Amino acid sequence: MPVAPSLVDILRADVTDDILGDAFGADQNPADDEAAAAAAEDDVVPDGACVECKDQQAHLYCEQCQEDFCEVCAGMIHRTGGRKRHVLKLLRVGDSEQSQTQSQPEDEEKENVNGDDDDEEMGDDEAVGDAATEVGAMGVSFSAQSGRVETSGGTSFAEWITKRARYIPLRLTLRERKFLRLLEAGLKVSEYTDKIDILMYGNKTKRIVAQIKELCAILSGLVLASDYKVGQTLFEDRQFEDNEDFYQRIFEIGRRHKIMNPEKMRDEYGKMMFLLQDSQSDDVKTMLNFSLVSPIKTVHSVLESLGVLYILEDEMVAVATKEIVSQGKTRAQIQLETKQKERAIEYLCKAYATNDCPADVIRQCLYSIGDNHAYLRFNRDPCDRMLAYLTGNFAPQRAESDQLSLAIMHGQNGARLSHSHESQFHYVLQTLTLWREMLHEMFKLWHDADGDLLSSKNMYRLKDTGQGLNRVQTCPRVSKSAHSILHRTQKAVGRWVGSAMIHMGDRNVPNALVFIDKYNQVASILNPVVRVLEFLDALDKSSKGVAGFVEQTFGGAEQAKKLILADFFRSAFDGSGADNFFDAGSCIDGRLTSAWNWCSTVEKKPFFSVFLLSGFVGFNGGPEGFN
Repeated sequence: MPVAPSLVDILRADVTDDILGDAFGADQNPADDEAAAAAAEDDVVPDGACVECKDQQAHLYCEQCQEDFCEVCAGMIHRTGGRKRHVLKLLRVGDSEQSQTQSQPEDEEKENVNGDDDDEEMGDDEAVGDAATEVGAMGVSFSAQSGRVETSGGTSFAEWITKRARYIPLRLTLRERKFLRLLEAGLKVSEYTDKIDILMYGNKTKRIVAQIKELCAILSGLVLASDYKVGQTLFEDRQFEDNEDFYQRIFEIGRRHKIMNPEKMRDEYGKMMFLLQDSQSDDVKTMLNFSLVSPIKTVHSVLESLGVLYILEDEMVAVATKEIVSQGKTRAQIQLETKQKERAIEYLCKAYATNDCPADVIRQCLYSIGDNHAYLRFNRDPCDRMLAYLTGNFAPQRAESDQLSLAIMHGQNGARLSHSHESQFHYVLQTLTLWREMLHEMFKLWHDADGDLLSSKNMYRLKDTGQGLNRVQTCPRVSKSAHSILHRTQKAVGRWVGSAMIHMGDRNVPNALVFIDKYNQVASILNPVVRVLEFLDALDKSSKGVAGFVEQTFGGAEQAKKLILADFFRSAFDGSGADNFFDAGSCIDGRLTSAWNWCSTVEKKPFFSVFLLSGFVGFNGGPEGFN
């Protein structure tokens, strides 16, 4: 994915100015006058740009502030306080179907004043990416009965999947999976981060180049050992730079595999990304004489390169990529849906296959889209289930009983926040909604993180963050996407409780890789809880002995379910998990910290026996934490 150089350069300039200002002061060097003048020129807002971020085209004008803003900045600045009553007007009526004056009192926060001219200031990929996120997770749902993804808001499935296909990784072929195993084996024995991410004197560039060449030599040896003829063809009488395409391909396979399978390569992926990050340095490139990075293959890029992108407009794609879910269906229904899906795949392969695009490639792309649906169902849909449990078992106005109250008090049971039952209800609601939106756009966030980490213009600093040495790096692309998702969520839920701070590029979230890893844990937290609740729903049918124990201990399966939900909605969203509000609290990332803190104490809960009876082994156990 190409990196937006203007945004990266602006952010890097800001960071550099801060560092120089802190280190040397303002008046110690007369030569700084020229630098200050150049910085002043950078602070000038370009014509038609947002006065806050300076890189997006302004769509709204605030009559009270008398300044122009883009939609995201306007929403963040005018969200609370006296500015909430400011009047915002569209700069150009033609940009939106809404031509009336927009204001932002609480009852009108859900009005959409998005414009379309943003794309003029961005590259093609970013423009399409923003358009793809307009639908959002709330406009896309999965029907377990039909197994198909359903869209709303005037967007057809063909339009949605064409935009989303830009970020859907292509499924690995059998040959690529063999290379993946070799890559994992090579990374497993490599000591790259142990020898590079340390504080020591000496030439770091030489150490990096030596370690990269050592790993490339290991990979070459593994390929030669696994297939002598292929290895001989690749490496006989050739230098590392002569096999640039091979190394780019094998590392691209690893990056692509990880996006679709976030639970895989837990140790090896970070090591690989840091190696690739260092390889993008200009000094390292000069010494290596070759590059290890190539764009990630996606469904969109493959179909577009072969000239058959229009296949995604066929209505049979929805049938060919649907997921067959056995829940609540007879064997005959499952077999019928399976045959329908197979016939749809064969039809599309025969109808659109060309000399340049064989049927196997089309089939691979269709399977990749199906993998996307499976990913959404496993990672995003648990948020839907928990939202349904929240709204179905608790009323926002008042609690059913003191035992089922969601109210929390600072200092009690480890809580670091104080919320009434109503405030906590909305706090949990908005947090689960935000997690759902993040997971819905996770493939795009992965690509943005890949671009931030591997940008040659976005350097990192090795810094002790309190959790050891970490690579602290700005994340302009991920930050932009995350704030857009946050702004969309705030408009959807209306009322916002707590902080809207997103930590990124600091001691809490040092880089984009850590940010992505945090949100990949949401499914690991929610799926085991959902499975326990489903176990209680089906308890009467499964075991009379267990049902009797639950009845005697908790007063019935329904009461046990409510006790578990009440404790989860209280203690997993109470700001706990750290010793200060900057590390936990109610900020966007602190909410995940609180949830993980609840997971670490679940064995001390009075209902933990129900978890064990349902087959629970841990939040990092087998599939979904169960045997």
